[in-house]
Amino acid sequence: MAEWEGASKGSLLGYKIFVFSIRKVGLRFSYFLLIFVALYYFFFAWESNKNIFYYFRKRQKFSWIKSFFGIYKSYYVFGQTLIDRILISSGKRDRFTYEFDGIENIKQAYKNGEGAIMISAHIGNFEVSEYFFEDIGEDFITNIVTTDLERQKIKEYIERFSLKSKMKYLLIEEDMSHIFTFKNALDHNEFICMTGDRYMEKAKYIEKDFLGEKAKFPRGPFLLSSRFKVPVLFVYVLKDNATHYHLYARKAEFTARDEEGLLENYIEITSKLVKKYPYQWFNYFDFWK
Repeated sequence: MAEWEGASKGSLLGYKIFVFSIRKVGLRFSYFLLIFVALYYFFFAWESNKNIFYYFRKRQKFSWIKSFFGIYKSYYVFGQTLIDRILISSGKRDRFTYEFDGIENIKQAYKNGEGAIMISAHIGNFEVSEYFFEDIGEDFITNIVTTDLERQKIKEYIERFSLKSKMKYLLIEEDMSHIFTFKNALDHNEFICMTGDRYMEKAKYIEKDFLGEKAKFPRGPFLLSSRFKVPVLFVYVLKDNATHYHLYARKAEFTARDEEGLLENYIEITSKLVKKYPYQWFNYFDFWK
């Protein structure tokens, strides 16, 4: 089933390895080291290998050989995004170039003073997005919603060696108290970012066609986003090449209180980007049945 177990592959240990590598031997050697890290996953991560091969072969319609080697390329590009995040957050933003595609949608929402909800996906490197937002305003704050406790630990660890991040992490609580936290953040003109592509067991879901096959999407992000009376944006940060990142920000088109319509709009835009950046789809679990 398209279920996620609640943790991401970018573990704290992985960040520690790359922080040590970048600080001691630099970016080039870190990318070189990544060759062997990606090879380890390529040879030994059987379950995620099977899932990502299916994605390339059946959903992207790649050839068998392209799908097979695509597994390695996916791990390598994922590792690059981890390294890049560490480098950018350590004050070396000028090592990369940035393309702002739709940033005016975010600026307008911030100017309106009502806060906004951003829905993203596990493609690209959303966690470097705050470095696209630096010129919007001194008080511009993004809250990333997560179920993964390790994300906060990673943030705290990285900040020991880098610039202090304005991003905050909001944990989903079983008693639903996080809804009041969301409302408080929006009332202070803060932005809330959720991902809409990871369904967890026993959670409510909506089943929709995605890349030609039915998949389960979490209902929560789309239900909440369609109920709060604030702008909803789809935001992604993709890696165009070794040193260039591309921000995509699109205003959601849907009717108030229509979570299914919002999800359909999200799938339409996300599908186009997954097709354009096939190796930056970082969902390594069984997304489709």
